[in-house]
Amino acid sequence: MTRMLSILCSLGVILVAVPAAADDIQERRVQFERGATSTVVEDSITGYEIVDYLLGASQGQYMNVSMATDNGANYFNILAPGETEVAMFNGSIAENQYEGVLPASGDYRIRVYMMRSAARRDEVANYRLEMIITESGE
Repeated sequence: MTRMLSILCSLGVILVAVPAAADDIQERRVQFERGATSTVVEDSITGYEIVDYLLGASQGQYMNVSMATDNGANYFNILAPGETEVAMFNGSIAENQYEGVLPASGDYRIRVYMMRSAARRDEVANYRLEMIITESGE
């Protein structure tokens, strides 16, 4: 094994630890109470844990998602219906606050995760995720 690593290093190959595979992502369906336009989830993740909150919505509706957390490396992304990897919103860039009109109908994935630096230290993140969907930006 050591010889193999020496050969790979001499060839410029870098071995990288891969975070949790897509199979390891927990999925949780979000449903609003009858007549409600919002809901709040309070939970926590540890290390490389990832949670996808599935939220059904229609094209043209307005979505507002925000997250408060006690860990500065805890973020969420939003993936459009049918998408499994490419985010339409990245919380680590936009400070965990999304507002916008939805481009398609279907299940949106609100993916809660920790940055690799915190995940590899097995840190814990307690978070409060608020999700609002209305017919317009009211």
